[in-house]
Amino acid sequence: MKVRSWLATCSTRPCATLTHDSIIPFSPNSSEHLVSDSSSDNPGSSTSSSSASSSYTSYSSLHSNFSLQTLPSVPSLQKLFPETFVFSVSDISVSSIKLRPKHPITCVAVQGNFLYVASVNEIRVYDRQTSTLLDVYNGQDSSSGSVKSVTFCNGKIFTAHQDCKIRVWQMTVTKKHKFLTVLPTVNDRLRRFVLPKNYVSVRRHVKRLWIEHADAVTGLAANKGLIYSVSWDKTLKIWRASDARCLQSIKAHDDAINAITASVDGTVYTGSADKRIRVWAKPSGEKRYALVATLEKHKSAVNALALDDDRSVLFSGACDRSILVWEREDSANYMVITGALRGHGKAILCLINVGDLLMSGSADRTVRIWQRGLEGKYCCLAVLDGHQKPVKSLTVVKDDEHGDVISVISGSLDGEIRTWKVSLSKPSSSSSATDIQKWIL
Repeated sequence: MKVRSWLATCSTRPCATLTHDSIIPFSPNSSEHLVSDSSSDNPGSSTSSSSASSSYTSYSSLHSNFSLQTLPSVPSLQKLFPETFVFSVSDISVSSIKLRPKHPITCVAVQGNFLYVASVNEIRVYDRQTSTLLDVYNGQDSSSGSVKSVTFCNGKIFTAHQDCKIRVWQMTVTKKHKFLTVLPTVNDRLRRFVLPKNYVSVRRHVKRLWIEHADAVTGLAANKGLIYSVSWDKTLKIWRASDARCLQSIKAHDDAINAITASVDGTVYTGSADKRIRVWAKPSGEKRYALVATLEKHKSAVNALALDDDRSVLFSGACDRSILVWEREDSANYMVITGALRGHGKAILCLINVGDLLMSGSADRTVRIWQRGLEGKYCCLAVLDGHQKPVKSLTVVKDDEHGDVISVISGSLDGEIRTWKVSLSKPSSSSSATDIQKWIL
């Protein structure tokens, strides 16, 4: 494992590098399920923990980036001088969990001190601090297909599945997970199945209730008692979490929908293989969602979306290898593009934002940490390199109230979960100037 230098991948600022592997040993009582990077036939073997300091490296021309070739008209937002940014990476250490058997990881999510890991049709729950396996559920239901997304609302866990359904769970006092229902519920179906107007055509000679997804449910988002789901069937559905009832279904895109995120004000953003991002909201005085805007700039399928804490900046990642940054205009209710973040060599698969930090995971097997600075400029603080296959899912946890230490948790198709503990420090102006001089030389 290493944090790869930014050489030949980014041109605007050097980023952190990690010089050697660093493993944090796991709790002894979890060794049956966990294996460290250095383990042999003994599943409990591990090495001692260590960390490494970051350093700055040189750069190559931005024109060598593959991402620039796909969106040459979009300006880059990376900025040269690091003194305008709040943090630099001072230390990185990593721990890992390898599933047995080694199945691809499709989703990771954190709720409190619990880490949820979805692999094929199975969902594993770990204690985030000790990496102890607490529960495994949905493992017997192989017919549900792979788990695509996990979200939380009103004390319940909602999971999206390949078999077109959303399942609802609740954690018991023994930290086991109890199945509650499936969406759409039986009651919701019975309420609507009689009337022909409740059926829609999903393909030639095939009709289904409008409350049902007709293909894999690929994403979930939750906000103020509502659950939003998107699917490869091109629809967006809105559910009420309290009674698990479907309130609305929208034909949202012209191709499969891969990503969704929701703002605290109820605005919903969806990203699709049709290369578009669409914005949905309730018009003033209305109870149903309607299309507000369509954002078009990507040249290939949109795979990931994320909002900043203020919900005024939208990030989108696509197969064109660029992360586009959209900002809300003061005079409008929709977003306009301001630029792109470049550096990944392959498709962007996942995005997550915490504070002024953005994390991106890619099919190039790396995770990048970006920081927003003054005037909407960004720099790449670090490139986290260690996965053997594409990084499919990311989540981030602040380890202290000041945000100087964060844990970036990545799930990959290589069947491994890595927790990157990143220490941030405020660079002094003198050291920043020295770093710049060394970098330019």
